[in-house]
Amino acid sequence: MAAGGTGDPTVSPDLRKRVRLNIALYVVVLLVACACVVGGVLTWRTQSDRADAAAEQERYGDVMAAARAEAEAFINIRYDDAQASIDDVVAGATGEFQQQYTSRTDDVVELLQQNKSVMDGKVLWAGVVDVDKDSATVLAATSGTVANTSTQNKPIVRNFRLQLELVYEDGKWLTRDLQFVS
Repeated sequence: MAAGGTGDPTVSPDLRKRVRLNIALYVVVLLVACACVVGGVLTWRTQSDRADAAAEQERYGDVMAAARAEAEAFINIRYDDAQASIDDVVAGATGEFQQQYTSRTDDVVELLQQNKSVMDGKVLWAGVVDVDKDSATVLAATSGTVANTSTQNKPIVRNFRLQLELVYEDGKWLTRDLQFVS
């Protein structure tokens, strides 16, 4: 300590400026680092949300395709190729619906052939009512014709509204229940 001094070391103005500059730089670096972390988290969340949305859209599309295919198989049946028509329905079915449909195959084929029935139609629209990772409910509106011996083999317009309950099994959406609705 210098004689007659106050005991405080003298600090030069350049050293004070340098200390302030270093503190300001540390604050800037800290703010930039925080901004990078926040930006990274937001980017990760956005990518994750996009991936989830893409998976949801793909699931939705797969459900719609399976429901449309099953509904069209169900409403398109011919007496002269009845087994192929039935096989198309069974291919998209599972569980109790599949068992009930296959258990009545012989009776259905006989009835179709006896009446020379031809049912032809298409799905006009379909909409997913509910969907999650392993189940879905779809409503479908169909339009078509039915011709058989009782109509003198003349096509009569038939429109159906169907509710299909689907489940995801072995990598495919299959119909576990199909009902007519009004």
